[in-house]
Amino acid sequence: MAVLALSRDLADMREKLGAMVVGYSRAGTPVTADDLGCGGALTVLMKDAIMPTLMQTVERTPVLVHAGPFANIATGNSSVVADEIALKLVGKDGYCVTEAGFGADIGMEKFFNIKCRYSGLKPKAAVIVATVRALKMHGGGPPVSAGKPLQEEYTEENIELLAKGCCNLQKHIENAKKFGVNVVVAVNKFKTDTDNEIETVKKAAMEAGAFDAVLSNHWAEGGAGAEDLAKAVDAACKACDGEAFKFLYDVNKSIKEKVEIISKEIYGADGVDFSDEANKQIEQYEKSGFGNLPICIAKTQYSFSCDPSAKGVPTGHRITVREIRSCAGAGFLYPICGDIMTIPGLPTRPGFYDVDVDLETGDVLGLF
Repeated sequence: MAVLALSRDLADMREKLGAMVVGYSRAGTPVTADDLGCGGALTVLMKDAIMPTLMQTVERTPVLVHAGPFANIATGNSSVVADEIALKLVGKDGYCVTEAGFGADIGMEKFFNIKCRYSGLKPKAAVIVATVRALKMHGGGPPVSAGKPLQEEYTEENIELLAKGCCNLQKHIENAKKFGVNVVVAVNKFKTDTDNEIETVKKAAMEAGAFDAVLSNHWAEGGAGAEDLAKAVDAACKACDGEAFKFLYDVNKSIKEKVEIISKEIYGADGVDFSDEANKQIEQYEKSGFGNLPICIAKTQYSFSCDPSAKGVPTGHRITVREIRSCAGAGFLYPICGDIMTIPGLPTRPGFYDVDVDLETGDVLGLF
């Protein structure tokens, strides 16, 4: 998935697949897929997968769906190939909107520092999607559990709680601006949000330096509900010099320096603690010639810190690196931080137990 998402074309994918490290020799040198003679066979298996799936929205806007690595444990972005095709289709005056998963501290950071580094593309604007409900949680709102009704803090007006949580949005805006792009905040409206709450979020966004902050009501109104957002993005792109885009770090810095820059600049951490195992792996990677690869940090998506319960903008925290793994073929190293698991957790009772078919109507039951 990582190779597929970051490949520019078939030749680049062939090179990346062949460069995948499958182990180390007794002498401590990396053994690659090409060393085993299987790089070509891997490419044959993937040659059709490199083409994105063309779909459309309900209003018939083309959508390219391609690759889906999670941002908390991987790069969190769709493929470079999909972006290139989209840009070719829309032409020089058109726009390609590409999604970076989860919060801007992980998906956006990896989009800029990893995906843009390999694609060579220079974005002009970042759209940060915010909701009143999420910001209320960051302001100290009660826990939310899937399948259970929301508590009244989230469905009734509560300006005080919302205002406390807006610091989280402001930190994301601050982070995005470090890359030299204009930031537009889209306030994704729920039917229970009040006008006062929407204005509170917009005001906080503008105070943090957003280019614009607009209400987006596309869930209820379709494309018409996002017209103001589209106009704001258009204005933000026209006001930004693409050459202003910049990476957060130089890949030629040491592995530890790059991890520390991300942790301090993006997560607001005081520093980074590396385990003994991580230190050994860093030494091995630098000896193997992987020290100049970009960094893809695996951590919780629920907080700037490694503690998923720490909401808002935590301070006084440190990032703990348990181990560092390599994706030499795709072209990055990924530190494993905190208690994050790299395979998504599944329930002990599988969901398929509840799925069936109504034999009289043919309707599918139990999916939702």
